[in-house]
Amino acid sequence: MHEQALIDDLIAKILAVAEAERGGQVVRVRVWLGALSHFTPEHFREHFVDASRGTVAEGAEVEATVDDDLTHPRASGVVLESVVVASRGNRVSG
Repeated sequence: MHEQALIDDLIAKILAVAEAERGGQVVRVRVWLGALSHFTPEHFREHFVDASRGTVAEGAEVEATVDDDLTHPRASGVVLESVVVASRGNRVSG
């Protein structure tokens, strides 16, 4: 359940960024995965694919970096580092 809550929160943030960019398609997402988040990059991508289905984030490239610091204050979290949104005219911003 912890993983799903992290993904749901992340998708909400990504969709908010896309909306602020006038509803363009999300083409790339970069995230930081805490050492205690229970995600590997591959596992995170699987969850992202499922959670983004049917949204403007569907099909986005996902760059995920795992931190190995168990004492980091956000070790159990997932941090959205960047979102790249293509505008309706195919210009990329973000």
